[in-house]
Amino acid sequence: MIVRGWEPPAGPYARGHRGVDLGARPDTRVLAAAPGQVSFAGRVAGRGVLVIEVAGSGGPPLRTTYEPVRALVPERGAVTAGQVVATLEEGPFHCVPGCLHWGLRRGDTYLDPLSLLPPELLRRGPSRLLPVFGVPESGR
Repeated sequence: MIVRGWEPPAGPYARGHRGVDLGARPDTRVLAAAPGQVSFAGRVAGRGVLVIEVAGSGGPPLRTTYEPVRALVPERGAVTAGQVVATLEEGPFHCVPGCLHWGLRRGDTYLDPLSLLPPELLRRGPSRLLPVFGVPESGR
C-alpha cells in the first residue's frame, strides 16, 4: 500500500518527497524491483540503505534505493528481479506504523519509482515491490 507518493522537488534543495513510501512492518522482506548490481549497502545518518544499479538502464544507470533496511546482499553483488535483498529495519519511521522508502535516481535526478512498474500492475490494486522486467500475469 502506498502511504505517501512521489512529490518531485522544484529544485535540488527544495522540499519534496524523493521516493514512494510503501506501508510495511519491521522484518518485512524487501525484494529487488529490477535486476542489477548492489552499489551500496550500509548506513547513512543511522539508517540502513541499499542501492542497486539497474542492469541495462543506460548511462548514468538508474539506481533504486531502499531504506531503512538491513541488507542481505553484499556490495558489488549481482541481484535478480524479485530476489529478497533486505528486511525492513525497526523504526523510528516517518510513517505510522512503518514503511519502506523506495527511491529511483538517474545521476542527480530523482524519478518516480512507480514508473518502473507496468501500468496494468498499478491498476490492479495496491503497489508492491515486484520484479520490474518480465512480470508475468498470474491468476488469470
